[in-house]
Amino acid sequence: MLNFLKILATPEFFFSIIRISAPIIFATLAAIVVEKAGFANIGLEGLMMFSALSGSLVSFYAGSWFWGLLGALATGVLLSLVMGFFAFRLKTDIILVGIAMNMMGSGGTLFLCKVITNLTQGKAMASTTGLITKSLCIPNITLPLINKIPFLGAVLSGHNLLTYLAFLFCLLTSIMLYKTPLGLNICAVGENSNAAASVGVSVLKIKYIAIMFSGLMSGFGGAFMSMAYAQGWSQDMVSGRGFIALAAQAMGGGECLGGLLSSLVFGFAQALGIKFSAVGLDSNLASPIPYAVTIVGLVIFAMARRRKARKQHSAAALEKAEQ
Repeated sequence: MLNFLKILATPEFFFSIIRISAPIIFATLAAIVVEKAGFANIGLEGLMMFSALSGSLVSFYAGSWFWGLLGALATGVLLSLVMGFFAFRLKTDIILVGIAMNMMGSGGTLFLCKVITNLTQGKAMASTTGLITKSLCIPNITLPLINKIPFLGAVLSGHNLLTYLAFLFCLLTSIMLYKTPLGLNICAVGENSNAAASVGVSVLKIKYIAIMFSGLMSGFGGAFMSMAYAQGWSQDMVSGRGFIALAAQAMGGGECLGGLLSSLVFGFAQALGIKFSAVGLDSNLASPIPYAVTIVGLVIFAMARRRKARKQHSAAALEKAEQ
């Protein structure tokens, strides 16, 4: 046990927590903004899977990771607009739209890969991961001066460019939501769309902007999976991170800082599962660890929220009785 704790107290382990958390952070930000706008986007998993495939293919055929990243972002935004069209224009239930996107993300990406690359299913699973060479992956960044700090330098420096952007976007998203007219309009629409419309805010426009932002963040998350976390695409490579992000958004109270911390908790759980597998624990026991942590975290969050609601209700009842 002591030896295992020593393995965990290494810069490599903390480095892996940050690395694993990056795509969850992107998806969590996507979930936070649409929640602020008054609806949920449970199609994050599908958006990330389509973005991962397009980023991998575009970077391969264009010969540039930059174009691959743009392709992933464009895919996320365009598909989110499609979701918005069905939900806001055609009045389809947004939950059903999200479920459809997730279902298409699993089988549809494999179908598109076969159509575009002309690979059979078996070859696609084996070969698409080799479409991206190291030169086509989004580069890692060495932080000057910080990389010289003992232990801390090995944890913070050398991450992928998108990893740093994930943390930066947490700050920028928080500023956008609470310090800009657009963000205040998003929050206003989510709190009371009729009141927002009465003062001239276009509710439909704000909802489209929110779901486009959600698609953009999903695009970053998908690009990270196929062009940074792995060298290429494979079926279902997102592995539930979109759903974990929904849990992180809920546990974080719908706030950027809370979502960031929750994402790091889930990143820690996944890194711990990987470490358990590396030291010989049966993979069938190690792989469910992140999902078990998700369930436990949501139960704790629900209990804390219920306790808080009871206290508020008791305080309101007491104040009413005193009057």
